[in-house]
Amino acid sequence: MKYLLFISFIIFNFDVFAQDLPSHYKVYDVKKQKVIPLDELITDMHQADVLFFGEEHNDSIGHILEFTIFKKLAEQFPEKTALSLEMFHTDVQPVVDEYLADLISEKNFIKEGRAWSNYKDYKPLIEYAKTNKLAVIAGNAATRYSNAVTKNGLTVLSGFPKSSLSNLPPLPIDTATGRYLEKFTELLGGHSMGSMKVYQTQNFWDATMAWSIAKFAKANKGIKILQLNGRFHSDEKLGTLAKLQKYAPTLKILNISSFSDENFENPNWEKHKNLGDYIIITDPKVKRSF
Repeated sequence: MKYLLFISFIIFNFDVFAQDLPSHYKVYDVKKQKVIPLDELITDMHQADVLFFGEEHNDSIGHILEFTIFKKLAEQFPEKTALSLEMFHTDVQPVVDEYLADLISEKNFIKEGRAWSNYKDYKPLIEYAKTNKLAVIAGNAATRYSNAVTKNGLTVLSGFPKSSLSNLPPLPIDTATGRYLEKFTELLGGHSMGSMKVYQTQNFWDATMAWSIAKFAKANKGIKILQLNGRFHSDEKLGTLAKLQKYAPTLKILNISSFSDENFENPNWEKHKNLGDYIIITDPKVKRSF
């Protein structure tokens, strides 16, 4: 009873804040070229399978919107909604499943699931999934694998034992060229990546998250999947989103790019229109989560 009251308290507080939430964000539909209510985005999911939410990891409004969207999707598609997260690794999927089944403590879940230091920002989504018996996909690559790629390149993955392969996407993994590489180089300030295979690691993360979604979607027909990741992974429909299109070309995908903008009162939507199907601008005056 105490646990259920605690979960209700979390959701209640998010719902209370949600009453004032619309004053702190704006949703722009790129195709319709207009600002829309959040519910209109949820309605659009009747025609899609996967919704990417590209976040800024410390955007407080963005985190509340993620919870709000997940809750609205679950209400619109009861027992047909799942959550996929960059924030948990494929090798801890059993730990995630055990926690959702209420078989292990939250303390063990956070420790053995290697939850991010800002887990509090994602906890409401996990608890909502647990309460409503919704699946959660631990989508990203474990650090031990990504560190190996950063040091030795993607080819190192072929040397891992067969017992490790269930945690990895199909090999070999392609390294994206063109716009994605240009963006990544710009992110580094135009500097050389040196001997560290950091761009290959980025592609490895993308491939792992995309493969995790593709596998789940194949095994669970008709499920609506909300994927959360840093927006670099999905902006302009590149990165993880592009890899998912290759792994599962029949899936219909929608994409949100969400970020804080100093021009919140009068956004330049034209400037951002290439980022996704929907652009969410959040209020920069709201305190960041870290």
